[in-house]
Amino acid sequence: MEKFQLTAFLKISGIGAASGIVLHNNSLYIISDNSGFLYQYQLQNNHLSKHPLIENTSQNILKKLKPDFESIALKGNELHIFGSGPTENRNKKIIFNLENNTVQENDLSALYQKIKKIGDISDDELNIEGAFYDNKNLYLLQRGNGMNSKNGIFKINFNDKNQFQAGDFEVQFQSVQLPKIEHVEATFTDAILIENKIYFLACAEDTVSTYDDGDVLGSLIGCMDIETFKIDFTQQISNTHKFEGLTLYQKTESKIIFLLCEDNDSEDLESTIYKLTLTK
Repeated sequence: MEKFQLTAFLKISGIGAASGIVLHNNSLYIISDNSGFLYQYQLQNNHLSKHPLIENTSQNILKKLKPDFESIALKGNELHIFGSGPTENRNKKIIFNLENNTVQENDLSALYQKIKKIGDISDDELNIEGAFYDNKNLYLLQRGNGMNSKNGIFKINFNDKNQFQAGDFEVQFQSVQLPKIEHVEATFTDAILIENKIYFLACAEDTVSTYDDGDVLGSLIGCMDIETFKIDFTQQISNTHKFEGLTLYQKTESKIIFLLCEDNDSEDLESTIYKLTLTK
């Protein structure tokens, strides 16, 4: 069992249903699966800004219309924000340039069609909830909370953006089975890469639908090797929270500290950011 401490770090008014978080240059960048905005919270002055990612957007988009931004990853001077994938309007990737705050929209239909085929995942069970990059690959985390429980990681190798857009890339799928919380197997909700280790969040939700929310049974954190996908450890960190995003806050020889965000499955525009400390 890992030694951990989970505490509330700060509360942010104006953000609901937080689904992903990145710490960069003393700002927290947060996405919401209900919203079409990228939120920037400056830690030095506690100032919140909203950057629209799609046209004519709002803070609480109708469920059937929302782009369902569930994943955010830092790549160079860009933030890459991914839709979850099961429907046409959830097939977008937004690239947000951190130098000039410009937005570029990409259609991921070719990519998502290919990964569904490789992973043998039906349209309604595709549920991308986490993303990160290494030097030459994109990794997408499939949350296997559907009827067929296809939980795992897609590793996508490509050399340039044109190859990526054309669908000309190699895809591998690694199925990953996680421990149960009560009677439900935990499934991925986010991950980041630290050196050669994948640190991931997973949640157990009492539902077999990727569309409808269920009772939250708890969340865990885990670690696995990026080469072998062998799990080093998992540790349940809550019985009640549905943690959906994590970012590295601080790392020393004796401990590693993350910041976590929570999807409270409501339209309330207030989010608590949590600090999770793991002691080595």
